[in-house]
Amino acid sequence: MKQIVVLSGKGGTGKTTVCAALAHLAGAHHSLVLADADVDAANLELVLAPEQQEQHDFWSGHIAAIDPQACTACGRCAEVCRFASIIAPSATGALSATGTLSAGRDAYRVDEVACEGCAACHYQCPADAIRMVEQQAGRWFRSDTRFGPLFHAHLFAGRENSGKLVSQVKQQANLWAIDHDADWLVVDGPPGIGCPVISASAGADLALLVVEPTVSGVHDLERVLATVEHFRVPASVVVNKADLNPRRTREIAGFCAQQDVPVVGQIPYDPIVTEAMVHGMPVSEYADGAVAQALEGVWARTRETLAASADR
Repeated sequence: MKQIVVLSGKGGTGKTTVCAALAHLAGAHHSLVLADADVDAANLELVLAPEQQEQHDFWSGHIAAIDPQACTACGRCAEVCRFASIIAPSATGALSATGTLSAGRDAYRVDEVACEGCAACHYQCPADAIRMVEQQAGRWFRSDTRFGPLFHAHLFAGRENSGKLVSQVKQQANLWAIDHDADWLVVDGPPGIGCPVISASAGADLALLVVEPTVSGVHDLERVLATVEHFRVPASVVVNKADLNPRRTREIAGFCAQQDVPVVGQIPYDPIVTEAMVHGMPVSEYADGAVAQALEGVWARTRETLAASADR
């Protein structure tokens, strides 16, 4: 099995467009497993129209929880909280089921969105009224597409540990690919260079880096290339919308030549890409034009790159 991860130095470069096209082109002749590792803003499913088969909760990290019966309202938790996540009784009002203020002593409360899980309040509470509880940070899914199974996830707003959720998605996709003897595992990676990118790149045979010919294009490429090289993942480059700025495209090609990184394709700009997305289809499947032909070339040269590396 060969594993490809599609990355970009920033969001919005066309990474998912390329990944969806690879799914269509690879899935036509090979057994394929797909993973959307952009758990903060997963959108590969918008193009592949998957049918969900499994749903699993993702638990990660801890937040504080105050026992209202044990709380003495001393305010020590609010004093030590650096994130202003402790809400005083006067602000909560302790509502009853009828919506009126309840009788008895009001307790402090934790704002779950603001809590960072540092546990300072837990250790400082003189009444032992605060405990740290595990929180549900998101969900991950297995879905079926016409090209193969898709593993994807949704990280809840304000939750962290997206790198851990990416690892979960990758692990499940990899296990499925091994169990079903798949030929390819194609991963739509997250943008940037942070922990989610590192998790998405782990174990990949090739990182396909998508870049646009903009002022920051070379800089973005330098960042993500340095990241994958640090983890010894071979890389190749695709220039998207290459004809919009030929001078920048040549600059990117020159940089890649200096770094001995192959440019496996230059994709022209065409509104047909947006039209294909609106119809929920990879552009290579939607229309046979210049973009589709360029993506077919990317897939062919990617296979050649991996075959050459296997021979060395």
